[in-house]
Amino acid sequence: MKTTDLRSKAGWLLIPAAAVSVLYFTVFSPAETSVPAESFAPAAPLPLEQTELPEPENHSIIIEIKGQVAKPGVYELPADSRIQDAVRLAGGLLPDAEDRAINLAMKVSDEMSIYVPALGEEVVVPATPAATAAAGTSGSVNLNTADETALMELPGIGPSKAAAIIAYRDESGPFQSIEQLKEVSGIGDKTYEQLQDSITVD
Repeated sequence: MKTTDLRSKAGWLLIPAAAVSVLYFTVFSPAETSVPAESFAPAAPLPLEQTELPEPENHSIIIEIKGQVAKPGVYELPADSRIQDAVRLAGGLLPDAEDRAINLAMKVSDEMSIYVPALGEEVVVPATPAATAAAGTSGSVNLNTADETALMELPGIGPSKAAAIIAYRDESGPFQSIEQLKEVSGIGDKTYEQLQDSITVD
């Protein structure tokens, strides 16, 4: 009987203690902090600066080609083109063209006029950029850039010697000095003496 009373009293003592614990955690526990949804909204993208790209440079030139070509006329070519490119654009050489009279490897320049003569035709070199390109700064004929027509303007140089100079240049490379001209077949000391004041390799 006494044991039952003690257990009953102990149970009643635990009830107030449990109530105090529940009240403590209810009052002193930290409240959950709610974060507004808009705080996670993505930031607005920064406006991109518009950069103006430079316009591409025009790397083309205008030339004229006439004479013994399939389609003579005025053509537009890349700035680093050569006479052979102009001839190809004009449809190629005709059967009667004197191809030895032109230097197909020469670079073309803006406003250049290219004339392809016929076989046996005598050509007078005009005062055009083509003729100027074959000459040095002093007006001398440049052995490394002159075509057959320009070479034949030199004293003592005819079609055969002009062709021999170009053939030597194609096989051996550019002339390093004007004295090297004497190595060309058909060019002796007398011919060289006539030419030395009229030629250059610059």
